Amino acid sequence: MHIVILGCGRVGSTLAHTLEDSGHTVAVIDRAPEAFRRLRSATAKHAVTGLGHDREVLVRAGIETAHAFAAVSSGDNSNIIAARVARETFGVRNVVARIYDPRRAEVYQRLGIPTVATVRWTADMVLRHLVPGDEYLGTGPLWRDPSGTLVMTEAVVGAAWSQQRVDQVESALGVRVTHLSRGGEIHLARSDLRLWPGDVLHVVSAADATEEAARRISADGGER
Repeated sequence: MHIVILGCGRVGSTLAHTLEDSGHTVAVIDRAPEAFRRLRSATAKHAVTGLGHDREVLVRAGIETAHAFAAVSSGDNSNIIAARVARETFGVRNVVARIYDPRRAEVYQRLGIPTVATVRWTADMVLRHLVPGDEYLGTGPLWRDPSGTLVMTEAVVGAAWSQQRVDQVESALGVRVTHLSRGGEIHLARSDLRLWPGDVLHVVSAADATEEAARRISADGGER
């Protein structure tokens, strides 16, 4: 899979190297060429200098064939604008944006862009959004019961489930939603709680149904 990263700071460079080591191709965007010194020489060959919301810059980085996009620069506005362009203009399915101001997070979540506030930030959390289910990257199930029968994983709510209740998701997919993250805050999953695109659900399901459940929860339209 090809993945585009905006921002070549500590998090961006760590993501790039981790993803490449797992067999993915990566292009890193940053407006400061000197930032690419953090990258290994082989990774730096695919670096692109420019603004992350510039369509031509994104195209040079391979956004048209990208499986995922991570905006992890130092600016909230730059990250969210770039993430929206990746999602809305180029149709990238797996998108995540770093955010420093958690008060804005709920607004961005409602735009369908998963965000992670700095106080909870780790490269592993970004990887969960970029390549969900990839156990090689340490982004597999959050929990598995000792028998291996049940698994808990994360799933980002897609537009198809907007304003649907938690109990409707559970009934349709045969899963149990334990809690969800919205705007940097954790909420218990009451049965009548209505969902927004970008909510991150913690879902318990049968081990052999996890991937399908996550896929359907993330559906952007049409059949759920």
